[in-house]
Amino acid sequence: QVQVVESGGGPVQPGGSLRLSCLASGSNFRIETTDWYCQAPGKQRELVATITEGGTTKFADSVKGRFTISRDNAKNTVYLQMNSLKPEDTAVYFCKVGAFGYWGRDSFWGQGTQVTVSS
Repeated sequence: QVQVVESGGGPVQPGGSLRLSCLASGSNFRIETTDWYCQAPGKQRELVATITEGGTTKFADSVKGRFTISRDNAKNTVYLQMNSLKPEDTAVYFCKVGAFGYWGRDSFWGQGTQVTVSS
C-alpha cells in the first residue's frame, strides 16, 4: 500500500530551525490530507499541522506563526518547517498520510523522527 518515512529531526538549540520531511511511497495512489503529530515523553500524541490535497493548511495554536507545512506532489513529500523552536517542542514527530488507492481510502503512519530542542 503506502510506506511513510519521516526524516530531518535532530538536536537543535532554542530559537533554531528544522525542516522535517514526510515521504510517501508505493504504487498507484494519491495523497489526500497529510498531518504532522508530535508526542512528547509521557504525553498523548497531538496534532501539530495539516495540509489538504488542495493545499489548505491548519496549525495547532502552540505552533502558529512558527511552523509552516507544504507539499511537493511530484515527490510525494510533505514538509514541516519549524522555526523559533522552543524546548517544549521536543517530541517525536509523526506523519500521517491519508491516501486513496486501489484499496480505497486509508491512513498510513511513519515511525517518527525525534526533535530535541535544548541548549
